[in-house]
Amino acid sequence: MNTRGLRTQRGVALLLVLWACTLLAIMLGGYAMLARSEGLQARYQFAQTQAQYDAEAGLARAIYGLQDTRLPQRWLADGRPYIFTFAGAKVRVSVVDEGGKVDLNSASPIVLQGLFRAAGVNPDAAQKLAAAVVDWRGADLGTKVGLDVYTANGYKPRHSPFLSIEELQQVAGMTPALYRAVAGAVTIWSGRESPDPNTAQSLALAAIPGMTPERVAQVTAARQATRPGVAGLFAGNGVTHSIRSEATMADGTRAVLHATVRLQGVRAGAQPYAVLHWREGDRE
Repeated sequence: MNTRGLRTQRGVALLLVLWACTLLAIMLGGYAMLARSEGLQARYQFAQTQAQYDAEAGLARAIYGLQDTRLPQRWLADGRPYIFTFAGAKVRVSVVDEGGKVDLNSASPIVLQGLFRAAGVNPDAAQKLAAAVVDWRGADLGTKVGLDVYTANGYKPRHSPFLSIEELQQVAGMTPALYRAVAGAVTIWSGRESPDPNTAQSLALAAIPGMTPERVAQVTAARQATRPGVAGLFAGNGVTHSIRSEATMADGTRAVLHATVRLQGVRAGAQPYAVLHWREGDRE
């Protein structure tokens, strides 16, 4: 073999070695990126799980606070925030008494109208929407409330009590924007014809017959200035509450928990509360 041929073979061999090294480097880089991604994902999942447990700790703290035998330390179920630190996370909890909301199955038509008007619906539309809610939850008496809307959407009113708050979205005249506005002010668990003014939030408070915007502002301001332990406040605290617990860790990882619970008291062999509704995250 001549010198020129030997040089050509060596050049080809060197080229193959370079290609092999390049391919190996690409493979190693890919493995390194994959390992890094899996490591980051594992750390995120761990942090998210820890934040979720911290939010659940906020729920447990709220249940204890609502039943605290020391009146000055007892929590008020009127939506005010309670903030504390747990396991290095900042936990923000608020509790709303379901009795302070508008019950879709029990509220009078005038209260339903007041709720929708407070949410920005004009009087005529609010009256029709209230009638549609009553029609949905009641016996079929041959009414034609929104029948064309139901037919277009492929379903009919159930003519029985609401089984969930989300079901309100199916009622004729209800829009996504209006549902988002009133969802936090309605319930199916109070059994009241009108919200309890002691714990009702502003929208539900405005639905109470005879309640003016000025009176709503006065009641809200007075409540914010009220401290736990004041006589008469706990009679309206009720036994069924919606609790929102938000935990934020030092690195910014956040978890939000919504739960509706019914307190069952302290009884031997019994659970202290029953969960009626559970939702994780802030999405409706």
